[in-house]
Amino acid sequence: MALTVKECLELQLLEVEMLLSMFPKRGEFSLDADAVPSIQRYLRNAEGALPPQLEYRIALHVGEAEVKVELQVLLPHMYPQVAPQLFARSDALHRQQQLELNTRLVSHISSLDSGDLCVCEAVQWVKDNCLTFLENSKGSSECASKEVRAKEMLHRMWIYSHHIYRQELRKKIFDCAKKLNLSGFCLTGKPGVICVEGLRENCEEFWRVIRYPNWKHISCKHVENIETEGSIDNLRLFHSFEDLQFQAHGDYGLRNDYHMDLGQFLEFLKQHQSGHIFQILFGVEGKLSDN
Repeated sequence: MALTVKECLELQLLEVEMLLSMFPKRGEFSLDADAVPSIQRYLRNAEGALPPQLEYRIALHVGEAEVKVELQVLLPHMYPQVAPQLFARSDALHRQQQLELNTRLVSHISSLDSGDLCVCEAVQWVKDNCLTFLENSKGSSECASKEVRAKEMLHRMWIYSHHIYRQELRKKIFDCAKKLNLSGFCLTGKPGVICVEGLRENCEEFWRVIRYPNWKHISCKHVENIETEGSIDNLRLFHSFEDLQFQAHGDYGLRNDYHMDLGQFLEFLKQHQSGHIFQILFGVEGKLSDN
């Protein structure tokens, strides 16, 4: 039997209540403070726009060593009628092992009956199966760690968007960059530009998180990889993740449609040894004013 959007959202809230009772300790269950209230407002008046998709994280501690595994959950509006988006990550797992863990998790969830709530089932599956991947990682950990010490790679991504305005989107960008230890900047306005630099897996995780589920008009324009035998911190062009805002052109009144001063942006890039990126981002060679 097909469910309506309203029925699906009601079931999602019931499952959140269940998970909160399972993970009552501070830091175990994390979601945005307005996530549940926004759905409740929609349920009281379903004629308005749909609320943001429900997104939360569950911190699990697996095995005697209490290894931390984080399960990231994003629920489409029609969940449980359609499958949830799930991603488990742990610093104790190498990239390939983490990929295999998530492939198995998705396969398991897809084998369940459609229409059933399944996040609790996903939590239990991760608890029951994650140890297998953790044990497999021990055999190759010494070799992997030697390789990491010998060679490290700084990954730098240059991301272009038609515009970046919304406060909740900017918060997501900054929170994610901080969590993944990435430096760089976010240029707010029109156009919007993001640069992140750090470990490759962290940059790729940032890219996956911010563009999902459906950020239109965004693309990764350029990627740089620089290998070093020392610390990648010595290769960073930025020492933190900056909130970059320049004076806007024109007087747009109350319209949220302002174009940033690209001359100031070009100057900023040149100050950080990145003037060549201007042409890659915008397709034209940047020239500074003589004034």
